[in-house]
Parts: sequence; structure tokens; C-alpha cells
Amino acid sequence: MSGLYLSRGLYPVEFLKPTVAFILRTQRPWGEIPWFEGGHSDPWDHTEAAMGLSIAGEYGAAERAYRWLADQQLPDGSWWRSYREGEPDNPDRRESNYVAYVATGVWHHYLITGDMTFLKAYFPVVDAAMAFVLSLQGDEGEVDWAVDAAGEPMGDALVTGCSSIYKSLECASHIAAALGLRRDHWLEARSALGNALRSRPHRFDRTWAPKSRYAMDWFYPIITGWVQGQEAMERLNGRWSEFVETGLGCRCEVQEPWVTVAESCELTLALLAAGDRARAAELFAWLTQWRDGDGAWWTGYQFVEDVLWPDEKPTWTAGAIMLAADALTGHTPAAGLFLETREPQRQQAAGARRD
Repeated sequence: MSGLYLSRGLYPVEFLKPTVAFILRTQRPWGEIPWFEGGHSDPWDHTEAAMGLSIAGEYGAAERAYRWLADQQLPDGSWWRSYREGEPDNPDRRESNYVAYVATGVWHHYLITGDMTFLKAYFPVVDAAMAFVLSLQGDEGEVDWAVDAAGEPMGDALVTGCSSIYKSLECASHIAAALGLRRDHWLEARSALGNALRSRPHRFDRTWAPKSRYAMDWFYPIITGWVQGQEAMERLNGRWSEFVETGLGCRCEVQEPWVTVAESCELTLALLAAGDRARAAELFAWLTQWRDGDGAWWTGYQFVEDVLWPDEKPTWTAGAIMLAADALTGHTPAAGLFLETREPQRQQAAGARRD
């Protein structure tokens, strides 16, 4: 089977133009990026799609997306789990990793544009978001996955969600450092969270069945930086045959005959982070069969029933495609964001401010 094999310096601009156009035409005039036309949005997937726009050089559209997030931010720094046409949609909870991800998106956009004015403008948004997230950190380092409608913590933690927060704390700390601001408690919280993820498995999946059946629990520790080097490669090899369907992609859940494009893109990032460029390029090449004629990408393929399922082409899947293509080709200065961990440093300079 043929596919699009990407290598350094060969970013497929023309191939991805229809994908970028799909995100742009789905974005609402006020900046919100729903999953698809007529669908809802959520803070995490909205940010993922915005990152795709940054990679494509659509800086104005990406910045409208971040402005919409800023306008929707609640007084405690959080966002509801979903929105529709600019209004909260089923506001029953607020999820910590959804809230934290704005830091990753803002840092990603800055890495590409070098726009310090943008970074300064959105630091208050990131600062408030981190305050909300860290208010949910437990004594052993884990971060509660959500609060309910009344603001009460929901009493458990997710490996994938906390992994995403770990990366967002890294990005938030880099933002603060770039602005000459001290946020030592972010570094301390990140260290405690990393210790919990590595050494305190009993603090996760306490009130539900283990989530290890999901591919994200397998590879997210690698793309978020708390599993690295040889340990990362051993982790990938250990469950490769459970999750990967040759010629198709990565399963979302180990027990389901369903490969999904976004998870396959994230596995591509994990392979690159572990130093396995050959498998990363091959896996991404398999995915081109799941692009529709309009440039959008199907969520996934159910290979027992031989059907594309669900009948959806989400903007966040398109964003994941853009992130993987950038990582494979080194197209933008943010290409390595999920491939390497740059440990944030405490601000030691006499002029560093605590505000």
C-alpha cells in the first residue's frame, strides 16, 4: 500500500492545504472551533485545532481561537467541558487537563511566531488556568480529573489527563521564564505530579476500571515527557502488537477493532520522541487513506465491519495530523514540542518578578 512518507525538510504544504481550509471553514466568526459544522467544541480539542492553524501560518485565525478561549474563561480560571455556538453546552463539569492545555497551545504559538506581545497578552489566561488546575492537586501529587457543576472535585485521577497536565506545566513554566516571571510553585507541582505518575500508581483509576485498555495511557507518558529514552522504547515495544494494526493505524482501545487517526498521530509523535523515526514515518503514511476528498480526516475505521466510524471528521483530528506532519518534517520551530522535554529552570535573575 502506498502512502505519504514524510522526512525532515519535506513538509507537504500542498497536500495539507485542504486540511487547513477545512479547519478554517469550520471555525466560527468569533474564533470557536467546533468538532465539525454544527457540533460542539471543547477547550482541549479547540486548542489542538488552533495549533494546526499556527503550523499552517494562519496566525490570525489561531489568535482568534485563543481570544475566544480568553473571553470564555470563568473567574476561577477554568472552562466548561463543552460549548456550542459560543455558549456552554451541558455545563456539568470542568476537566483539569482541558483547562491546562491552553498553556501548551499558547507556548506552541509563541515558538512558531516569536510574538512576545501575544505571549504577554495571554499570560494572565495561562496563570489563571494553572491556578485552577493546581487547586485540584492532591497531597501525593496527582491532579483530580474534574470538578462537577458545583465545583466539587470528582475524586479520581487519570494517567492520560495528568500526563497532559505535566506537559502543560512545562509549557506554562517556559512562558513565565520567557517573560521574566517567577512561578516556582509550578515547577514544584510538576515535580510532584511526575513523581506520582512514576511512583504512585495507586493514586490513579481508584474509582473505575483501569484505563490501561486505552492507547493514550500507553503512549501519552512519552509525548508528555515523563517517560523518556530507553524506557520509552521499551514501553512502545511492550504493547505494540496489542494496539497497532499493520497498514491501518493504532487502535483507540485494545479490545475494539477500531483504529483512530488522532491516536495514530499521537503514536507517531511518541515514536519520534523515542527515536524510532522509521516506524513513525511508516505509521503516518498508513493514515493518508483516511483523508476525505474535502481535506478533512475521518475519526477512524472499524476493520471488522469495514466501515468508517463514527460518521465524523473532527477538526481536532485535522490538528493532530498537522502536529504529526510538522514533527516528522521539522517544518516549524515548534516541531519538537512533543518530541523533547526541556526542563524549565527557576528564575534566578535579580529582576525576575513574582507578579
